[in-house]
Amino acid sequence: MPKRADIPPPQDPQLRGQIVKRSVVEVDEQRWERLNIRTHVILAGEDIVEVVLFYTLPHLQPDDLIFISEKAVAGSQGRAIPVKEIQPGRLARFLSSKVRPVPWGYGLSKPETMEMAIREVGTWRILLAAGVHAVTRLFGRKGDFYRIAGQRVTSIDGPDEPTAPPYDQCVTLMPLHSDEICAELVQRIRRWKGPHFPVEAAIVDINDLGSAVLGASPGVHRKKLAQILSDNPLGQGPYITPIGILRRIP
Repeated sequence: MPKRADIPPPQDPQLRGQIVKRSVVEVDEQRWERLNIRTHVILAGEDIVEVVLFYTLPHLQPDDLIFISEKAVAGSQGRAIPVKEIQPGRLARFLSSKVRPVPWGYGLSKPETMEMAIREVGTWRILLAAGVHAVTRLFGRKGDFYRIAGQRVTSIDGPDEPTAPPYDQCVTLMPLHSDEICAELVQRIRRWKGPHFPVEAAIVDINDLGSAVLGASPGVHRKKLAQILSDNPLGQGPYITPIGILRRIP
């Protein structure tokens, strides 16, 4: 991964740790406020729990839910691979040539992203997904490739997508141990705020076409959370707001 000296500073470094955007959404006759928190660019080797604690503790209220972009977690785990370090095989080059770019980026239409998909779930699963997709699309069905390939493939983000450097030149994979990270985060918050402080946490994969909860602390209603965040409140771009707080409006 690039060193921190290679990363340009955010446009407004004074805003780090501050809430830079608020938005409200109504789901099932309940209103929810989403608070976007500006951070630094989170890189490999950083303790994601420590980072989230640093930025959220000053803002937390009882019954808040912290949601974290999967890209920030994956980056901290070293699962953002510079595209120049990936050597696609012939299968990846062939399959990627059959994929249409998605609206917000390239998806698996680049050989490098397809190569990482093959490495993540194996050649046979990718071939099965591709074969089923080739058949079912004749009947007008969509999405079978990703349903069979699984979330580890669906969550892959490619290079040149609208995001902050260095991730615009990386293939970013799905983070690992997401449930455990969320549980640890909740435990650490309760050490600061008290053992019974009501708070939850989730790691989410959000883009302009939808949202998925990749990991969460035990009390989170994952399907409802995905609905609340489905309009992508963190934004799809180089905003450096990978952490948000969800708060119910009485």
